[in-house]
Amino acid sequence: MPKTIERTIEIDRSVNEVWGVLVDFPSHSEWNPFIRQISGNRQVGDKLKVHIAPNGKRGMKFSPVVTAATAPSELAWLGKLGIHGLFDGAHRFSLKAVNERHTTLTQSETFSGLLVGLFGGTLDATGEGFEQMNQALKLRCESR
Repeated sequence: MPKTIERTIEIDRSVNEVWGVLVDFPSHSEWNPFIRQISGNRQVGDKLKVHIAPNGKRGMKFSPVVTAATAPSELAWLGKLGIHGLFDGAHRFSLKAVNERHTTLTQSETFSGLLVGLFGGTLDATGEGFEQMNQALKLRCESR
């Protein structure tokens, strides 16, 4: 049974400013407590290299495929553990302009596959990681 984790935050900056910080992959290691490193091209079909470490846990590295990259509103990828259908994660960042100075960011991931039930505790930590990253992104954007 698929499981979706979602966290939303409002940021006091324009959607273009938030997008600029989100897709500045080299700077993530400076401010992001969840996605410690990210690199690659954000073109649909390209692979990224991502290192996540939720809540101080050991973390993991994976190479998801970009499934959406529409500036300044959506960035998404699909990662998988082993073969497709075992444990897949469809990650999405959705940005919506509330007005010209405020943006709503929703970070979500839908996990699916045969092993989803075995990763319950890890998935809870992922939700906390989303919350920490959203807060850090807000701070990074609003302190500029």
